[in-house]
Amino acid sequence: MSRPARRALAALTAAAALLALSACGTTEVPDPTAAGGGDAAAISESCAQDATATATGPVVLTDHFGRAVELEEPATKVAVLEWQQTEDLLTLCVAPVAVADVEGFGTWVTAETLPEGTADVGTRQEPNLDALYAADPDLIIVEANGADDEIIAQLEERGVPVLATRGADAADPVGHMKDLFSLIAEATGRTERAEAVLAEFDEHVAEATTAVEDADLTTTDFLYFDGWIDGGNVSIRPFGDGALFTALGEEMGLTPAWTGEVDPAYGLGQTDIEGLTAVGDAHLFYTGTSDPSGDYVTELEKNDIWTSLPAVQEDRAHAFPGGIWTFGGPRSSEQAIDAYVEILTAP
Repeated sequence: MSRPARRALAALTAAAALLALSACGTTEVPDPTAAGGGDAAAISESCAQDATATATGPVVLTDHFGRAVELEEPATKVAVLEWQQTEDLLTLCVAPVAVADVEGFGTWVTAETLPEGTADVGTRQEPNLDALYAADPDLIIVEANGADDEIIAQLEERGVPVLATRGADAADPVGHMKDLFSLIAEATGRTERAEAVLAEFDEHVAEATTAVEDADLTTTDFLYFDGWIDGGNVSIRPFGDGALFTALGEEMGLTPAWTGEVDPAYGLGQTDIEGLTAVGDAHLFYTGTSDPSGDYVTELEKNDIWTSLPAVQEDRAHAFPGGIWTFGGPRSSEQAIDAYVEILTAP
């Protein structure tokens, strides 16, 4: 089963159940080669031009589950077991020493690029601990289900600090995305960089909102979804109230069309092709990343219900460019905003 499908199952299971930084120094941006043992050429253009300061001195912070995390100095050798947090670290111009599922990251996340040679330590669910600790991290960032998550205790056995994070919060998906990014920045002394990136993000949203307003759309209703093939049938995962990509659309003045039940963390629902008729004449957007487990879009296009939807008949159903991670940080979110605007404002 693919990683996105596993995340879908986790979200749908949940749905069924409820159906102080120190003073900043003037040190330079961390060297990606020194931090991750990778190729410095992989650093983004944004990081190459970055002039923000890196904090020095002890770090004391509280993670998403109320756990105190104390570091003698900002972390520079960070291992990460989830893609959103990996992306965030790279956006902060800190190259990780180890990452879960390097190949998958390269397929599903294009907002940032991992340096060549970054150690692959398996999956979030089953990390290779020998490979993880061979990278000699001074901090491990995980996505957990709570303070008592087994993965936290397992990782702390060897004495390396663990920053436990929550992957999403449907009550405020954009706010949580920003908070997670800022938390990782605090742990790595990169708060000044985080503030600059988030200011760019807010500016991005403002410009996109103006562009959408100027487009004078016939309807602002929209639905973003992805899907997969399950037992020969197409399963659709609509992004509803509380999903990050839904909230990004709302930020630009769009109106969510999916009113079905969603899980409380990610704002994700479940339906079949026929269920898409519930969104009426809404604009339809869907992931353009090819899932190795099967091409559900090809199956959609063979289906009479799909081809009869107003958005499909009126050429208002569009795939996003491949590699935009739907559970990403500020840079993936900017990619999503750009995709919405480009599609909605096209002649």
